Amino acid sequence: MRLNIDPDSGVPVYLQIVQGVRRSIALGSLREGEQLPSVRDVAEQLTVNPNTVAKAYRSLERDGVVDTRKGVGTFVTDGELDLPDQERREIVREMIERVIVESQHLRLGPVAVREIFEDRLSALLGDSTGETSS
Repeated sequence: MRLNIDPDSGVPVYLQIVQGVRRSIALGSLREGEQLPSVRDVAEQLTVNPNTVAKAYRSLERDGVVDTRKGVGTFVTDGELDLPDQERREIVREMIERVIVESQHLRLGPVAVREIFEDRLSALLGDSTGETSS
């Protein structure tokens, strides 16, 4: 599980951890029954206080997303987590931003990126969007 924390975002770190775990489950990178890393491991990875990670795990447990088994670990209970439309859009927006930044490093212009995107979109989804390209 890979979590990205932005201490300058204004969002409490424990909440960013909660959102990151929920996002990982929704995207399928964490599945039902999988064990989350220990509180200590996550705290070390993110260089945050272990109490912050424990608070996030407790919040996830209260929401029924994970189950903590004393002496064993914390496990995903719901592998079919649904995210609100706004959060799903934000995830895709962030992914697209990363692609744009990488394409700039590769010196690909916007026209080339758009062509690649439209080509892949058509290949993956077919031409069922009902939209015509201009």
